[in-house]
Amino acid sequence: MEFQQRLYDLRKKAGLSQEGLADLLGVTRQAVQKWEAGASRPDMDNLAALARYFNVTLDYLVTGEEPPAPAAQTTIVNNYYQRWRYEYKSQRTLFGLPLVHIRLGDRGTGVAKGVLAIGNYAVGIFTIGGFSLGLVSIGGLSVGLLFSLAGWAIGGIAVGGFAVGLLAIGGAAAGLFAMGGGAFGVYAAGGGAFASEIAIGGSAHAPLAIGRVAEGALTFVPGSDPAQVAEAIRQAASGAPRFLQNLLIFLAQNW
Repeated sequence: MEFQQRLYDLRKKAGLSQEGLADLLGVTRQAVQKWEAGASRPDMDNLAALARYFNVTLDYLVTGEEPPAPAAQTTIVNNYYQRWRYEYKSQRTLFGLPLVHIRLGDRGTGVAKGVLAIGNYAVGIFTIGGFSLGLVSIGGLSVGLLFSLAGWAIGGIAVGGFAVGLLAIGGAAAGLFAMGGGAFGVYAAGGGAFASEIAIGGSAHAPLAIGRVAEGALTFVPGSDPAQVAEAIRQAASGAPRFLQNLLIFLAQNW
């Protein structure tokens, strides 16, 4: 059996794709493909890394033969860090994407791509990852066309420590409607609210400002007539959906 066949067999037994093995070694998929085709051979550093990962000797990897057993009992301690990786990809697909793709590891930039994608980096329709991009996304940093939940969230509806979206809720939020400790938008509600139309909060700054500290062309403070506040909001937000008008009125009356 030639080196390339041994490498292929070891990779298959480990359940790795060529791309997965390339990620582990920090080389390109094309390099692994050439090794398995016999077009080239890995250098000594990569041979050593392959032997460690597959838990075989260099002799076996290169020649297919194990070294003779030592005459006396010897204790050998190998001190090296073995990287970990897990990948699952369903056989069924939708729109050319696996229904489920999970790709996790302690290193590497491999991307999980699927209808449901879970990984360090995830791209799909429903995604969960350190960085995720999809229709609905959850992650450390996520971008979701409909909904995003993350430390840093960008999306139609964005919820996170820092959120940017049409509807944004977070410690710091920016959007058409923003609500948070610091909120910036057309309509904003928060500890500090800055808006181009209506601001509601502890400190509110907008043409229509409602809050304990309110600065704008028209201002209301706690204790103002609820009917007058509601009418002012409906006029200022006349172009907004009814549900958003009602939400602003509720916030203004309960802040």
